[in-house]
Amino acid sequence: MYLQSVIDCHSRYAWGHLYASKLPVTAVHVLNSDVLPLFEKHGVPIMTVLSANGREYCGRPDRHPHELFLQLEGIEHRTTKVRPASEQRFCGAPGLHASGRAFPDQRPHQVVESVEEMQKDLDEYLTIYTTKRPHQGRNMKGRTPQKAFMDGLKGLKVKPPKASNRKAA
Repeated sequence: MYLQSVIDCHSRYAWGHLYASKLPVTAVHVLNSDVLPLFEKHGVPIMTVLSANGREYCGRPDRHPHELFLQLEGIEHRTTKVRPASEQRFCGAPGLHASGRAFPDQRPHQVVESVEEMQKDLDEYLTIYTTKRPHQGRNMKGRTPQKAFMDGLKGLKVKPPKASNRKAA
C-alpha cells in the first residue's frame, strides 16, 4: 500500500490518498481530485510543485502522465536533490510522516480489512491534522493549517474562480 501525500509549504495544509500501487496516475489523482479544487475555489493558482525523483513523478515530459498534467495546468515541476533534508522537511512534517509511518494508528492492534477502511482512518486523521491541531514552527504561530491557509489568502489579490475543463478522476 502506498500513501500519496501533498503538503502546502505555506500553510502545512495536507492531503493524502492510499493506493495499491505507486504509479504516475496516483500522483496525478490526489492533485486533481483534492488539491487543485481547493486552490481554484479560492482563486489562487499553484505555481510550483516540488516532488521526489521517483518514476511516479518524473519521466519524459511529452509522455509521462504526471509531467503532462502539470504542463496542462501551467504548474512548474521541480524535484528534490538527493537526500536534501531542507527540501523534504514539509513531506516529513511532524505527525504526518512521523517515524516512517504515514499516520498514527487509529486502531492499534486491529486488523484493517481494506484500503477503503484505512483511507477512512487517514481522512479522519487529516481532518484533525489540518483543521483542529495547532502547528508550531516557521510562520505557523500555533495556527492550524486551515487557518494559516485562509490567513494567507487575505494579502493576496485572488482571481475569481474560473470554470475548469478538468474532469474528476
